[in-house]
Parts: sequence; C-alpha cells; structure tokens
Amino acid sequence: MEPRVATTGPGAALRLIRSRDFGPYFFGNALSASGTWFQNLAASLLVFRLTHSALLLGVLNFGQFIPVLVLAPWAGSAADRLDRRKLLFVTQVAATALSGVLAALAWSGQAGAWTVIGFGLALGVTSAFSAPASQALIASLVPASDLASAVALNSMTFNLARAIGPALAALSVRKLGIPASFAINSASYVLLAGALVIVRPREQRRATRESSRLRESWTLVRQKPELLGFLLVVTAVGFASDPVNTEAPAFAHAFGRPDTDAGWIIGAFGAGAVAAAFLFAGRVAASRRRLTLTLSLLGGGIAAFALSPWLWLAFPLLHVAGFGYLSSNTAATSRLQLGVEEHQRGRIMALWSVAFLGLRPFASLADGGIADLAGVRAAGVALAVPTLVLAGLVFRRSRRLGDEI
Repeated sequence: MEPRVATTGPGAALRLIRSRDFGPYFFGNALSASGTWFQNLAASLLVFRLTHSALLLGVLNFGQFIPVLVLAPWAGSAADRLDRRKLLFVTQVAATALSGVLAALAWSGQAGAWTVIGFGLALGVTSAFSAPASQALIASLVPASDLASAVALNSMTFNLARAIGPALAALSVRKLGIPASFAINSASYVLLAGALVIVRPREQRRATRESSRLRESWTLVRQKPELLGFLLVVTAVGFASDPVNTEAPAFAHAFGRPDTDAGWIIGAFGAGAVAAAFLFAGRVAASRRRLTLTLSLLGGGIAAFALSPWLWLAFPLLHVAGFGYLSSNTAATSRLQLGVEEHQRGRIMALWSVAFLGLRPFASLADGGIADLAGVRAAGVALAVPTLVLAGLVFRRSRRLGDEI
C-alpha cells in the first residue's frame, strides 16, 4: 500500500520543502531574509542611537522601499523579458557588495545616519529588481497545483526570518556590534545566490519588449477587476504591518524596555505568520468570510498591541496580528499569480511589489510623522484602521455575492 501524500496542512508544507527545486530556494531565501533583519535592525538602532528621531526611522524605511515604487515599470519588464534566475543572482551579488561596504564604514566609524540611509536606498534598488523576479520564479519551481502552497511558504520564509532574525540580530548587536551585523547580512546574500545555482526552474516563456511594458499589466487589471481587489488587500496588509517593522525601537521605549527588545517585538509578529503558513499550506481557495476574519485579526491585533500597557500582553497580540497578516497576504498573492499567464507574472508581481513594498515608504513616513506628533501608540492604531475598514467592505461583499472568492 502506497503512503498517503498529505495535501493540506504541515504535511503538504514539508513535502514542498523537501522537493528538489523548491527546497533549496526556500532555505536560501529564508537565510537571506534572516540576514536582512540583521541589516534592518542594526540600521534602525544605529540611526535611532545617533539621532533619537522616530521621524528618521521613517525616512530610513522610506529610502529602503521607495525604489520599488519608482523602478516598478523597469523591474517588472525585466522579470518577464530576462532569465529570472540570472536576474536574481545579479541582484544578490550587488547586495552582498553594498552590505559589505557598509559594514566596513561602520567598523571605521564613518557610518553616520545619512550614510546608513543612503545605503538603505541603494539596497532598495536591488530589492526593486529582485522582488518581482523572485515572486514570479516560484511558479516555475513547483506544479501549478502547489502554487498557492509555495506562495505561502515563500511568504513564510520572510516571516520565519521575522520570527528568528530580529531576535538573533538583537543578540548580534549586543554581543558583536552593529558592524558585524551588517557583515552577517552581506554573507546571507551569498547563500541565496548559491541556492539559485542549484535549482532547475522550468523553461520560462519570455515576453517581448512591446508586450512587457507595465502599462499592459494595468490594462489586464482593468479587464479583470478582481485583480485590483487583491492588490488593495496587499496594500492594506503592508500598511498595517508597517508600525511593527518601522517603529519597533520606539515601541520598545514606549514599553520601558531597551531598544534591542525591538527584535523580540518583530519576532513575536513573525511567529504568528509562521503558524499561519503551516496551517494553510495546501489550501488554494480563500473565502471572503475567511479573508474578512484574517484582515480583522491583523488590524485588530496591531491596534490592540499599540494600546497595550504591558509588553507581556503585547506579545500574544502581535502573534494574532502576524497570523492575520500572512493569511491575508497569501490569499491575495496566490490569487494574483493564478489569475495571469506565465509571461505576465513578472509585471503583475511588479504591481504586487508596488502595492506591498513600493507604497510602504508612505506608510513609514506616516508612522514617523504620527509618532512624532501624537506618540508611537497612536501611529500603530492609525495604520491599522484601513485594514479594519477593508475587512468590513469584504464582509459586505461576501453577504451580497456569496462566500466564494
């Protein structure tokens, strides 16, 4: 009797992780994403220690994400016209060099606040080109029936990194220092580059120069309005999660804790996201009712965390918010991937990058501005409100049109 193959839940997730092509990519991505948290936390702590400005924390994140918005037309076109694996490899090599130089400057005492922000901007350029290619490459590493699970697991790599990366980064900053944390991030990019050498994606159907323009994807979105709805979900999810990422050092101070506890705050959110990835692996469809629930968990969890008077209560609230975050993002992202053809995925995922990453600079600036004016807790509540409003709209639509998306 043949062993039963798990189709949903943790068994389905483990089957994909053990696969020949998706497995190395998963682990390389997870390790690289963990290294990015070493970079992000070290940069945030360095800027905060030098300036004590919540606004400049927002500026730092603005610099990291604004290239995704500005370069989306070229990044999406490149992901559809060029070999995605080679494009990703080049971006990882460039990021390795940038992080290495920043580490050297920090060791020599030459890394001022604006220097760190400038390198964040440069790394944002590499992210702008790697994000759509990375998302689009997933479909060529797994069968179509496993795409939703692969998207969830790929999202989980970032949230597994969010769960363990910041805590390890906080330990690294405390024991090894900020320059060493930058150096660890530089090394982590090499691991993903190595994974890209190992994997064997299916042959890519490439778009022509004329058909690969981003405006063609906007035409597709107009023809399929449901894609715009999923992009709105991705945008709201990015805004709601931003206070945890951007203002974690300021939240640590608000709870009366040292700034290195920012790693534990981010990690608690990531742990909830990891739990969601394993629970929903193998489940392709997401009903509107379920999307309403997960959006509510995200928005409500972030707002409750921001208002919590005690850190011990904040951690489980962040766990709930992280669960809602990944569940909502995975549902929308997998539907975007499944809603287009192979040669259109790079540009659609460039729009995804704009929605999830490219608009985040404005969320970061809003975080910093509101935190400076009214306090970091008010900023957390303000950024959670759009997600709660969207949850209400999705629920109303589910009552009117039925439960299936």
